[in-house]
Amino acid sequence: MKIAISSEAMNLDANVDPRFGRARCFIFYDTDTDAFEAHSNEQVLNLPQGAGIQAAQQVIDRGTEVLLTGHCGPNAFRTLQAGGVKVILDVQGVVKKAIGQLKNGALKPAESSDVEGHW
Repeated sequence: MKIAISSEAMNLDANVDPRFGRARCFIFYDTDTDAFEAHSNEQVLNLPQGAGIQAAQQVIDRGTEVLLTGHCGPNAFRTLQAGGVKVILDVQGVVKKAIGQLKNGALKPAESSDVEGHW
Protein backbone atom coordinates (compact mmCIF):
# COMPACT_ATOMS: atom_id res chain seq x y z
CA MET A 1 0.00 0.00 0.00
CA LYS A 2 1.28 3.47 -0.84
CA ILE A 3 0.87 6.08 1.86
CA ALA A 4 1.76 9.74 2.20
CA ILE A 5 2.60 11.49 5.45
CA SER A 6 2.79 15.26 5.93
CA SER A 7 6.18 15.78 7.54
CA GLU A 8 8.22 18.57 9.11
CA ALA A 9 11.44 17.21 7.55
CA MET A 10 12.47 14.80 4.81
CA ASN A 11 13.12 11.68 6.92
CA LEU A 12 11.25 9.05 8.92
CA ASP A 13 12.49 10.45 12.25
CA ALA A 14 10.76 13.78 11.64
CA ASN A 15 7.49 14.77 13.27
CA VAL A 16 4.23 14.60 11.36
CA ASP A 17 3.41 18.10 10.14
CA PRO A 18 0.01 19.09 11.58
CA ARG A 19 -0.94 21.11 8.47
CA PHE A 20 -1.61 19.17 5.30
CA GLY A 21 -1.65 21.81 2.55
CA ARG A 22 1.17 23.83 4.02
CA ALA A 23 3.26 20.92 5.25
CA ARG A 24 7.00 21.37 4.80
CA CYS A 25 7.25 18.11 2.88
CA PHE A 26 5.66 14.74 2.25
CA ILE A 27 7.03 11.28 2.88
CA PHE A 28 5.73 8.74 0.34
CA TYR A 29 6.05 5.27 1.86
CA ASP A 30 5.36 1.83 0.41
CA THR A 31 4.22 -0.57 3.14
CA ASP A 32 4.96 -3.60 0.92
CA THR A 33 8.64 -2.78 0.40
CA ASP A 34 9.34 -0.33 3.28
CA ALA A 35 10.85 2.02 0.68
CA PHE A 36 10.21 5.75 0.94
CA GLU A 37 10.80 9.00 -0.90
CA ALA A 38 10.66 12.49 0.56
CA HIS A 39 9.43 15.42 -1.51
CA SER A 40 9.50 19.09 -0.61
CA ASN A 41 6.23 21.02 -0.60
CA GLU A 42 8.04 24.37 -0.97
CA GLN A 43 6.29 25.31 -4.23
CA VAL A 44 2.89 25.07 -2.50
CA LEU A 45 3.86 26.16 1.01
CA ASN A 46 3.63 29.90 0.36
CA LEU A 47 0.71 30.08 -2.05
CA PRO A 48 -1.80 32.75 -1.01
CA GLN A 49 -4.67 30.29 -1.62
CA GLY A 50 -5.27 26.81 -3.00
CA ALA A 51 -2.36 25.19 -1.13
CA GLY A 52 -4.50 22.28 0.07
CA ILE A 53 -5.83 21.47 -3.38
CA GLN A 54 -2.35 21.68 -4.93
CA ALA A 55 -0.87 19.46 -2.21
CA ALA A 56 -3.77 17.01 -2.61
CA GLN A 57 -3.10 16.76 -6.34
CA GLN A 58 0.57 15.94 -5.67
CA VAL A 59 -0.49 13.17 -3.29
CA ILE A 60 -3.00 11.77 -5.80
CA ASP A 61 -0.52 11.93 -8.70
CA ARG A 62 1.88 9.68 -6.78
CA GLY A 63 -0.67 6.88 -6.50
CA THR A 64 -1.26 7.36 -2.79
CA GLU A 65 -3.95 5.21 -1.18
CA VAL A 66 -3.84 6.62 2.37
CA LEU A 67 -2.77 10.01 3.74
CA LEU A 68 -1.60 10.50 7.34
CA THR A 69 -1.72 14.11 8.53
CA GLY A 70 -2.65 16.30 11.46
CA HIS A 71 -5.44 18.40 9.97
CA CYS A 72 -7.04 18.88 6.56
CA GLY A 73 -9.38 21.56 5.23
CA PRO A 74 -12.58 20.90 3.30
CA ASN A 75 -11.36 21.61 -0.25
CA ALA A 76 -8.26 19.44 0.11
CA PHE A 77 -10.31 16.70 1.80
CA ARG A 78 -12.84 16.63 -1.07
CA THR A 79 -10.04 16.58 -3.64
CA LEU A 80 -8.32 13.69 -1.88
CA GLN A 81 -11.57 11.72 -1.60
CA ALA A 82 -12.32 12.30 -5.29
CA GLY A 83 -8.83 10.94 -6.05
CA GLY A 84 -9.50 7.79 -4.04
CA VAL A 85 -7.23 8.69 -1.11
CA LYS A 86 -8.35 7.76 2.40
CA VAL A 87 -7.49 10.54 4.85
CA ILE A 88 -6.45 9.83 8.42
CA LEU A 89 -6.47 12.92 10.64
CA ASP A 90 -5.12 13.86 14.06
CA VAL A 91 -1.89 11.94 13.45
CA GLN A 92 0.87 13.16 15.77
CA GLY A 93 4.42 12.30 16.70
CA VAL A 94 7.22 10.77 14.67
CA VAL A 95 6.55 9.70 11.08
CA LYS A 96 7.89 6.15 11.46
CA LYS A 97 5.74 5.59 14.56
CA ALA A 98 2.67 6.82 12.67
CA ILE A 99 3.46 4.32 9.90
CA GLY A 100 3.65 1.57 12.53
CA GLN A 101 0.28 2.61 13.95
CA LEU A 102 -1.26 2.39 10.48
CA LYS A 103 0.25 -1.05 9.87
CA ASN A 104 -1.12 -2.24 13.24
CA GLY A 105 -4.64 -1.05 12.39
CA ALA A 106 -4.70 1.64 15.09
CA LEU A 107 -5.60 4.49 12.70
CA LYS A 108 -8.98 4.91 11.01
CA PRO A 109 -9.97 7.10 8.03
CA ALA A 110 -11.89 10.32 8.66
CA GLU A 111 -15.31 11.00 7.20
CA SER A 112 -14.82 14.74 6.81
CA SER A 113 -12.30 17.55 7.15
CA ASP A 114 -11.54 18.83 10.62
CA VAL A 115 -10.57 22.48 10.07
CA GLU A 116 -11.80 25.42 8.01
CA GLY A 117 -10.04 26.35 4.79
CA HIS A 118 -6.96 28.60 5.09
CA TRP A 119 -6.16 27.13 8.49
